Amino acid sequence: MILLNPVVLSVIVMSVLCLLKLNVLLALMVSALVAGFVSGMPIGDIMDTLIGGMGGQAETALSYILLGTLAVAINSTGLTSIVSKKITSLVNGKKKILLLVIAFFACFSQNLIPVHIAFIPILIPPLLKLMDELKLDRRAMACSLTFGLKAPYIVIPAGFGLLFQGIIAREMTNNGMEVAQGDVWKSTWILGLFMLIGLFLAIFVSYNKDREYKDLPLIGVEEVKADKMEGKHWIALLAASAAFIIQALAVFKVIKISSGSLPLGALAALAIMLVFGVIKWKNIDEFINGGVGLMGLIAFIMLVASGYAAVIIKTGSVGELVDSIHGLIGGSKAIGVLLMLLVGLLITMGIGTSFGTIPVVAAIYIPLCIKLGLSVSGAIVVLAAAAALGDAGSPASDSTLGPTSGLNADGQHDHIWDTCVPTFLHFNIPLIIAGFIGGMFF
Repeated sequence: MILLNPVVLSVIVMSVLCLLKLNVLLALMVSALVAGFVSGMPIGDIMDTLIGGMGGQAETALSYILLGTLAVAINSTGLTSIVSKKITSLVNGKKKILLLVIAFFACFSQNLIPVHIAFIPILIPPLLKLMDELKLDRRAMACSLTFGLKAPYIVIPAGFGLLFQGIIAREMTNNGMEVAQGDVWKSTWILGLFMLIGLFLAIFVSYNKDREYKDLPLIGVEEVKADKMEGKHWIALLAASAAFIIQALAVFKVIKISSGSLPLGALAALAIMLVFGVIKWKNIDEFINGGVGLMGLIAFIMLVASGYAAVIIKTGSVGELVDSIHGLIGGSKAIGVLLMLLVGLLITMGIGTSFGTIPVVAAIYIPLCIKLGLSVSGAIVVLAAAAALGDAGSPASDSTLGPTSGLNADGQHDHIWDTCVPTFLHFNIPLIIAGFIGGMFF
């Protein structure tokens, strides 16, 4: 029975515990134990796999800490105060304009300057005061950020989009349905369109009303005010640019580094600020402590999430879940498409990566698509949607943890109810609808 599958049970337990406001770290650990026990793994093996698997997100966790440190260091120069004032003048007191501007620039983090979540801890915390003045509901901002972290790589064949769409084309070709990489976006545009609809609903309907927040200090960050650009501000801007450029060069294979590009970029940025005297050697401990305060919990959640994914994979239940689709379809194209999307949602919420979900499900999905008579375009949409589903709304995904890291800098933004639930509703539901339409009619 599909409901007794360890992956299904584990994801349900994780979701329920998180909604009941159990700390995400503990919820992930309990869910890993549930998956292991149901699959028959000994307790020792479960814990060994959980702890051993944590290394899979070591780079991400280190990146979060170093980015937090860099954000605190940059803030100490007053640069973020100047940037905040510039954005304030740009939006001219209109919160919807701010939300759209942030969503627009967040899209660059996936394609034009592929730095993923790296910009969030630097840009978002200084804007919290402005958001509070506008009485902006931060749930809308979480949706704006998550849209920018997801939609571009699904639709635009550049940066991370080149990687995502390349995996889709390769896995489909390997499993019997030949697809050119340049053709993927010609089908996945419908997924981006429905995500855009979800974003507009979040901004203009769901979270349109004013919401009050307290005037609280940022965690680990001392507010430094500045009015105009000086030499130290230009150097801080250069340092931040260096951090982003190094990762972009790594993504586009200009420099040969398979991992560690973001930590390397953050270290380079801190070194530039030290060499030019923008930050002092004696204050480094203070910046590190601030970075841990700002990003430490998020970093540890990513580590435990990686261990949880390792347990899920070790149970062997992911393949069983995918295989179980065959017995439930009964030759119905509509049921087949819907089940493929829902199973993809469960798997991605479990293992926490849309990129990693594609190879897992493609071996079964593509032959099934052929059997059900789906067109190549329809199969592309179903596979892409099945992989992308769950990335938004998952408590353990960097697409939700990233926005929370910035929006909770003053401790007033709940990861589950203010980020995960809104992004799940406004992006996963549209993706299921778009995936079903594409699978049935393309």
